[in-house]
Amino acid sequence: MPAPLPLIVVQILPALHSGGVERGTLEIARALVAAGHRSIVISNGGRLVAQLEREGSEHITMPVHRKSLGSLFQVRPLRRLLAGLRPDIVHARSRVPAWIAWLALRKMDPATRPHFVTTVHGMYSVSPYSAIMTKGEVVIAVSDTVRDYIRDNYPRCDLSQVRVIHRGVAPDEFPFRHQPPAEWLTRWQTDYPQLAGKQVICLPGRITRLKGHEDFMSLIAALKADGLPVHGLIVGGVEEKKKPYLAELKARVAEMGLADDITFTGLRGDIREVFTQCQLVLSLSTKPETFGRTVLEALSLGVPVVAWDQGGVGEILRACHPAGLVATGDAAALGLAVRATLAAGPRDTPVEHFRLERMCAETLSVYEALARR
Repeated sequence: MPAPLPLIVVQILPALHSGGVERGTLEIARALVAAGHRSIVISNGGRLVAQLEREGSEHITMPVHRKSLGSLFQVRPLRRLLAGLRPDIVHARSRVPAWIAWLALRKMDPATRPHFVTTVHGMYSVSPYSAIMTKGEVVIAVSDTVRDYIRDNYPRCDLSQVRVIHRGVAPDEFPFRHQPPAEWLTRWQTDYPQLAGKQVICLPGRITRLKGHEDFMSLIAALKADGLPVHGLIVGGVEEKKKPYLAELKARVAEMGLADDITFTGLRGDIREVFTQCQLVLSLSTKPETFGRTVLEALSLGVPVVAWDQGGVGEILRACHPAGLVATGDAAALGLAVRATLAAGPRDTPVEHFRLERMCAETLSVYEALARR
């Protein structure tokens, strides 16, 4: 029998500021609305709420973001809220909200309570606290890497409940060989004149010790020593608690004599346009990424990527651009791959894998299958 329409789906996460979890939430919310379902998101709020509501979803603000025992005081309010909303699905995307939702659902009538879905977005520290993300009736893993992490660390999780749904990119949002508007390009060239005539190598991601900034600086120094006209571009925002690390990085750039060769742009909301001005994008995280959305976005635009062969990023490159894979931590191999990629130029074929449309369709099929039970 077909699932009753419209479904009511609640997604719950800490906040809606920025990041891959938040973007994935908005993408599924948008797909739910387009399919005629009712989409509700519960979070502590953030700058993406306006977009979420503009695209047809509802937002309910609750303090489900604090990593403290005090968050358990939200269990009863959430239970009352769910009793009133009567959703078909509650989809938790982070550990604290997952605990609150799971505890709220436990004391609801099993015959009528919503189905519980979780998505494991990260390879969290292995603990009973993190185990909540494996408690969904369906556990969505965002990559094969995450599925293997669940298998290896949570043997009590029935792997038949785990569904791998890779994240995806929309080709119309990151179109192959995209050209930015003339006014944007003029502003970019005015703001960053130091990039003129250079081969721009970009390292995107938050300012944190895990993103491989030190390896990036060493690479730029080596390329400059060989006389290559390169410029390093570090694109990413910095949280207040990470500002000392940013200062440390800038001091290190100065010590290495690279102040004219590496630029920090800060957080950008126009990463698509930024990537079009780069000849190469890197992923050098010191820990495996669960997926690697920015890598996929760059490849979709036709910008080549070089990355450590690990985690979800390795999965993407094996499927889309295997020439960009480098053994993790091998600085010499990284330099060779970067030189070869710069010499080869942009990609000549668009990406055919990891489409956003497929990700959304597979997620909605999980909801609909549960609702038919």
